[in-house]
Amino acid sequence: MTSNHSSSSLETFLDQSLSDLKSKGLFSDIDVLDQANGPVISINGQKKINLASNNYLGFVTHPELIKASEEATKTYGVGAGAVRTINGTLKIHQELEDRLAKFKGTEAAIAFQSGFNCNMGAISAVMNKNDAILSDELNHASIIDGCRLSGARIIRVKHSDMKDLEEQAKEARDSGIFEKIMFITDGVFSMDGDIAKLDEIVKIAEKYDLILYVDDAHGSGVLGGGAGTVKAFGLSDKIDFQMGTLSKAIGVVGGYVAGSQKLITWLKSQARPFLFSTSLTPGAAGAVIKAIDLMEQDTSYVDKLWENARYFKEKLQRIGFDIGQSETPITPVILGDEKLTQTFAGKLIEQGVYVKPIVFPTVPFGAGRVRNMPTAAHTKEMLDEAIKIYEKVGKEMNLI
Repeated sequence: MTSNHSSSSLETFLDQSLSDLKSKGLFSDIDVLDQANGPVISINGQKKINLASNNYLGFVTHPELIKASEEATKTYGVGAGAVRTINGTLKIHQELEDRLAKFKGTEAAIAFQSGFNCNMGAISAVMNKNDAILSDELNHASIIDGCRLSGARIIRVKHSDMKDLEEQAKEARDSGIFEKIMFITDGVFSMDGDIAKLDEIVKIAEKYDLILYVDDAHGSGVLGGGAGTVKAFGLSDKIDFQMGTLSKAIGVVGGYVAGSQKLITWLKSQARPFLFSTSLTPGAAGAVIKAIDLMEQDTSYVDKLWENARYFKEKLQRIGFDIGQSETPITPVILGDEKLTQTFAGKLIEQGVYVKPIVFPTVPFGAGRVRNMPTAAHTKEMLDEAIKIYEKVGKEMNLI
């Protein structure tokens, strides 16, 4: 294999930076799966109980989603052939957006190629340098990047701290220097599994005329009968932006923003990832529509997810692990030290439980954890086996 030419300064930067990451326990290898990302996965021919994926409802391998994807591909082709605003909007894209709006209880919706694209495109299409964005300090990286891209003043709000939110909102409003003020929060926080206090947030927003933006990536398909955190609180008419992904519980790929018809019309004319990236594939759109159908017709998927999550959490706590304040299926096992977290995850994987260590910069320094995602597709036997391995490794490392 011939070596690519690169400048000496780049070589020095890469060598030093990679070495630094590895020495701090912050470097992660990327594993390659032999087959589909189901409740049990195979890596290099070795089977592992999979507790690392976002495939909450087991839809990634659902035969009806596969069939819907195949049918849409046969009808419309493997790709849309253009960006949405040229001639890449197919009938199935319109059908998808209509279904999403109905599902989320809004007037309209816009589909993007990913959840990250939603946050990059939607925030900066509405907010600018004359505005302020109040942002929960534990918001997802894509929210942070979307806020930065907008050029608005970013004001960090202590995590789920309503007193701090009100103080920051009052100060921003009283300053008189901002045209618009937005508060943006995850619906479900992906590292701790706790839920935003939307009922209290709405009251503060109404008092200070805040635009409300909820990133419901980990709430869609999980809360509110699958329709998400906003639906669970009964606040569909109070939230300006409902953003979510189509790649987690929905099992496919893409993202969306649901809101008023006027907002969606604006985003379709101004959100740059929508304007300058080729549309979602027809196969993905067809599979997502089928996923929504299944959730609406049969509550057992969401019910099974929660049953498995409660079972797994209870067992982990019983053997002595700290699972933090999670209120959702996201189940962290919090250890703190980065290197300890990496070692623990490595031993779990060796023994047959596939998890990933979550360390800085995904979580703050000293907050390392192994994150578990029990799904509707896991059997009790799989979860029992995982708990057995957790207990064995935990005792070997004197963690419990």
